[in-house]
Amino acid sequence: MIDRAPIPGYTLGGHVPASALFLLIQLLGLACFFYIVAKRVAPLIRAQRDLRLDRPWLRLEKLLKFWFAQWKHPRYRVAGTLHLFIFAGFIILATRAFYLLIFGLSADFAAPGAIARIYDIVADYAATVVFLAVSAAAVRRVFFKPARYAVPAKLGKGHPVDAIFLLGLIALLMTSESLFEASRAAIQMQRGMAIEFLPILSLPWLLKDVFASASIATLWNLHLGAYLVDVLTFYFLLCYRPFGIQFHVETSLFNVFFSKLDRGTVKPVRWGVSDDQLDQVKSFGVKKFEDFTWKHMLDFYSCADCGRCSDNCPANAAGRPLSPRFLTTKARDYAFEHFPVFGTSDNSHALIGGIYSEDEIWSCTTCGACEEECPLLIEYIDKIVDLRRGMVDDGNVPKSIQKALKALESRGNPYGKMEKKKADWTKDKDFRQSCEVKVLNGSTSAETLYFVDSITSYDDRIQAIGRASARILTVAGEDFAILGAAEKDSGHDVRRFGEETLFMALRDHNTDAIKASGAKRIVTSDPHAFNALKHDYKDMPPVEHISQLIAREVKSGKLQLNPVENGDNVYTYHDPCYLGRHNQVYDDPRDVLDAIPGLKRVEMTRCRDRSFCCGGGGLMLFYEPQEEERMGVQRVRMAAEAGANVIVTACPFCMVNIEDAIKVSGMEGKMTAIDLAELVDQQLVRKPAPQATTEEPIPSEVHA
Repeated sequence: MIDRAPIPGYTLGGHVPASALFLLIQLLGLACFFYIVAKRVAPLIRAQRDLRLDRPWLRLEKLLKFWFAQWKHPRYRVAGTLHLFIFAGFIILATRAFYLLIFGLSADFAAPGAIARIYDIVADYAATVVFLAVSAAAVRRVFFKPARYAVPAKLGKGHPVDAIFLLGLIALLMTSESLFEASRAAIQMQRGMAIEFLPILSLPWLLKDVFASASIATLWNLHLGAYLVDVLTFYFLLCYRPFGIQFHVETSLFNVFFSKLDRGTVKPVRWGVSDDQLDQVKSFGVKKFEDFTWKHMLDFYSCADCGRCSDNCPANAAGRPLSPRFLTTKARDYAFEHFPVFGTSDNSHALIGGIYSEDEIWSCTTCGACEEECPLLIEYIDKIVDLRRGMVDDGNVPKSIQKALKALESRGNPYGKMEKKKADWTKDKDFRQSCEVKVLNGSTSAETLYFVDSITSYDDRIQAIGRASARILTVAGEDFAILGAAEKDSGHDVRRFGEETLFMALRDHNTDAIKASGAKRIVTSDPHAFNALKHDYKDMPPVEHISQLIAREVKSGKLQLNPVENGDNVYTYHDPCYLGRHNQVYDDPRDVLDAIPGLKRVEMTRCRDRSFCCGGGGLMLFYEPQEEERMGVQRVRMAAEAGANVIVTACPFCMVNIEDAIKVSGMEGKMTAIDLAELVDQQLVRKPAPQATTEEPIPSEVHA
């Protein structure tokens, strides 16, 4: 029989049972932990409500995928692999941790049987892997620290010592557990008893040989000391984590479960308050810390400070004063300081001008790259939109945007153009010879509504995308029409800029016009309008982006494409943020390009869900940000590095920014940009119109 060396049988000083000491440590440890967590939860209780209990099965699915299976971590191979090993080890070792804690209190507690022995072997290897992984992570942070870990002084302060200290505590925990196992095996060996099996090359196996020659008395003291260190380290780590970045160990499970389920959406001004009741809301948006929702505060606690969000943020890459990582960590530091564990709460500081600068919040394009990359599903766009709502509510709007907002309010478009000119893009002489666009005015009807939106209606260059889309719809045999002067801006970027009241006015006007049109489906060539109609509007007919319609009709054979004329051109597709990341339309545009005979296509390094924003989202065409290099210029360079000389996109905002970037970067003559609809329009096989016969009619008497 193997001697399990019952810890509770020990006495301290010959009188006090060791189990009494361990019971005291555990009671104190648990009491401290629950007290600290209660203090951390206090601001969440004071926060705004956030409805997160819908669709529980979908939430459970996300929990299993993104928390338990660590789905996003391998996107960064080295760091992700290390984290997978550490996380898997902790999952395996969780049972052993509780076993050891109870073991110190009860001499009779044991887990006999073959299954328990198999688990012990797996756990010994898990402890070894975790020890090696945290050691490698520590070496990496000290000697091979990735650039994304750096903290510019203007953006906040880092926590490098905290990270190394926590890694050290985890390593100590693995060592103490392994030493506890190793010393027990060494005692059994010294006594000539059956030795408990330790897996070869595991940490306990190695430590057993190190202490094999020690005396039994030394081994007993080592055994007791290892257990004491293990228990103290466990509870110290448990209570220390809520003071730093490791708090995500406790909060991440809840953060993932309560994460946002619907892409492309923006949270309401107040959960549980309908649009009709908004006039009763005294203050819009976030102005003080308690204006955040409890879920967004949970985001602050759950950030692992890995820097992946900022590493993929195009605004950060352009040198704008924005880094999503520090939006979160600065708020967490604020919460720790103003809602302390010890002392009274002091939340007397404004967020804007206190921990965030105005330019920091206005710099976001709402592209979603940060949210797509975050392994813990932290939300950024809703927080930024809420902070903007607060500034707009206080009349704090950048001067470069004020003119566009006034034009939207008075004319229904940011350009200030007259409503009656909304359909002027259809009056081009050459265009009208090949395509006739109906305007829904009460006397006309159509199955399909082509929602044009402002930029395509009024921008001289972008009007070509509207005409190309109309010709494609005509060749595809669609019965379509436009709203003309009855259509106002979709309000998509207005809402994400934080002007909720103006957005609602635009939305309500368009909703009435669309319903009155009688159209059974909507097509648009603008991803921003597509996203608004799909997610921000209610009770709309089915909405499609023109790329989806083209892909479907190419596959059905209704649209046939000619070979490219210049076979030397190399094309690359730029994913618009609100078509790709926010709505998952990645394959349709590529399928269309690949259907064009002779077209050579390459992918940029940053593509699909890691696409790089052009810089046009959130009214950014009218904003003048502080930046070192335009996002569009960086995107053009990425296309050139991929070997392409033609950039294809499917968004009018992207077209404006990329064409401008080609000029600014000196790439004119070397690089061109074209919209997918324009390219398809060029390559369409058009059947010649039937011509009237010139033959003489046969006399009726001949027929007779």
